[in-house]
Amino acid sequence: MSQAPAYKRILLKLSGEALMGDDSYGINRATIEQIVGQIKEVVDLGVQVGIVIGGGNIFRGVAPAAAGMDRATADYMGMMATVMNALALKDAMTGVGLVARVQSALTMQQIAEPYVRGKAMQYLEEGKVVIFAAGTGNPFFTTDTAAALRGMEMNVDIMLKATKVDGVYTDDPKKNPDAVRYQTLTFDEAIGRNLKVMDATAFALCRDQKLNIKVFSIFKAGGLKRVVLGEDEGTLVHC
Repeated sequence: MSQAPAYKRILLKLSGEALMGDDSYGINRATIEQIVGQIKEVVDLGVQVGIVIGGGNIFRGVAPAAAGMDRATADYMGMMATVMNALALKDAMTGVGLVARVQSALTMQQIAEPYVRGKAMQYLEEGKVVIFAAGTGNPFFTTDTAAALRGMEMNVDIMLKATKVDGVYTDDPKKNPDAVRYQTLTFDEAIGRNLKVMDATAFALCRDQKLNIKVFSIFKAGGLKRVVLGEDEGTLVHC
């Protein structure tokens, strides 16, 4: 008997770096296909999926490349990088039979729809994947904050933060073999232990609106599906 998903609607936060694979920058085709394969597994379970994508694989406003630039200008360049990633994701999804829509917080009519909350909700209910690009549309806010914002606007059951590490640990597991993964954490525990789960603004938004966060590895085969089925995968940060 097949298991029922623990969540009906999710917001998946993907970093731009996740799309690089082992490359030093840009988009690695094999990696993006692997990620899209995992997304298809959960869409096939009937889960509604919204995605917020970062742009750090192409441009990051606080990176050395932006040194000396006006911060707002650099951030707008970063937002455009997220649109490039969103289009690459959509293309890979089309290749595996998923129907995806890109909604951008910056107006780019030729390549993406403008972000409209009601339309995005409708797409989700129709089983389409909605990729939210260009962050919040405002400089000085990270794509983590955009993920928190869109997650709340879409009334999702949980925000899933996809990383290279399979959860939140007591220490850096790559440097300390004795580091232990937290199965669950409260928001207050994460703050008290100074665990950098995500950007502070985004974290505060999720805590205030009681939107739970699950941190997991998108590079672990079947990881996303196990999270959606409610299995012990990653770290749950809860109220």
